[in-house]
Amino acid sequence: MPEVRHGGLRRRSNRAVLTTMEHRISKEDRDFRSAFENCIVSPSQFNHEAHVRLAYVYLVEGDVESAVPRMRESLLNFLEHHRIPRAKFHETITRAWVLAVRHFMNRSPSTCFADFIAQNKELLDSKIMLTHYSASVLFSPDARASFVEPDLDPIPQQRGPRVPRDVS
Repeated sequence: MPEVRHGGLRRRSNRAVLTTMEHRISKEDRDFRSAFENCIVSPSQFNHEAHVRLAYVYLVEGDVESAVPRMRESLLNFLEHHRIPRAKFHETITRAWVLAVRHFMNRSPSTCFADFIAQNKELLDSKIMLTHYSASVLFSPDARASFVEPDLDPIPQQRGPRVPRDVS
């Protein structure tokens, strides 16, 4: 049975409360996460789309504040296992992509990563962060070491559920 992050409209007495969109992960998504976390995925297989997929899975399983440390830990473990220099890890890019995936998840529900990415093909453009960051900021040593806010355009973030007018 697929894991579900519930969302949509939920009734509480005579009021409707809008929650986050519903998203699921498939068996293939869980298998991918497990293979990555167990370092079965090779560096040549871990492309940009695979990064986005891992962020999606972690966000279905939790929120941004739990997904970011999971991404960081998994990526650093992957680098160490494959003897890739730790300096390749980039904190700002990691968090920014988790935020971007979350933003797109807020737009429409999905049944699995394949469904999600089919609806949000713009996330396959690895250069999209350059619409939020100047290259000098994004590729700076400070941005590599710790999260730096965008200097061009903020990444939209969920501010909590919105409550629609009474629907009774």
